[in-house]
Amino acid sequence: MNAVLIIDKPAGLTSHDVVNRVRRILGERAVGHLGTLDPLATGVLPMVIGNLTRLAQFYSSCVKAYSGAISFGFATDTYDSAGEAISPAQSVSLYLTQVRQLARQFHGVIEQTPPPFSAKKIQGVPAYKLARKHMEVALKPVQVEIHEFEITEVENDRAKFRARVASGTYMRSIAHEMGQKLGCGAHLESLRRTAVGEFELSAAHTLEELEVVCQSGDIEELFVHPRRILPALPSVTATEEMATLIRSGRAVNLPDLSQARQVKVFRGQRELIAIATRIAGTLFHPKIVLIESVNAVKAAGRRQSYNV
Repeated sequence: MNAVLIIDKPAGLTSHDVVNRVRRILGERAVGHLGTLDPLATGVLPMVIGNLTRLAQFYSSCVKAYSGAISFGFATDTYDSAGEAISPAQSVSLYLTQVRQLARQFHGVIEQTPPPFSAKKIQGVPAYKLARKHMEVALKPVQVEIHEFEITEVENDRAKFRARVASGTYMRSIAHEMGQKLGCGAHLESLRRTAVGEFELSAAHTLEELEVVCQSGDIEELFVHPRRILPALPSVTATEEMATLIRSGRAVNLPDLSQARQVKVFRGQRELIAIATRIAGTLFHPKIVLIESVNAVKAAGRRQSYNV
């Protein structure tokens, strides 16, 4: 089974929990995801299955979109509502213009310090493991890029927002820093991811829906159509001769795509078999082969004959 599936992650589960659930439901071991969501967060968690786990490298720097709410009045150790308060609670009354003006400071390329409860590593140890032991966590600021951060609504001590950010950006850190700048403390109250690259919430499915559909046998209807994956890359449909060359890891000639740097290669309408990179003129080499190699197919045949 080679596919991409968009899960609407529920609150309370880690991203790895979701991977394990999908593995169990589909009966597939090769399952990964395209970007961690905190346990508190919900929304888009694209899952790559089978050989399509090899596509993860293309999504390491894609833009992610969110909506959520920030609560002002006190800060927490995790920078979100799951943590313990680390500052006295204050009574806060916010104004839309005030918070929008502050939000303008969080646009473009900025320096951001990751939360102490994060997967960032300190001498090889994830920061959250040190933080849980109440050990000092000294993370260095990193550059992140915020394409959009818009305050959509303010009510008393709560501000709702929508955002589009580059990978590696922590919305929890933005909430924490806004509280520091206002001098009242703040934390991320809720977060919902609405998109990862081309994968949007409107195409997401719950784990419960996945389980029901899997039992009915119509699982393919939940998968993202392969032609919609990596839309920036042009597509070409391979002949059987080309598919054989690609399976062997050999270059193929694609005269109609001489201007493209990389292309998606399909066999038929739905089977994505490779991502090929132009090496010279119209000659493309399969950078990532998504079908089994000739040697793997032969080995599988031998194993099957032994079993018989």
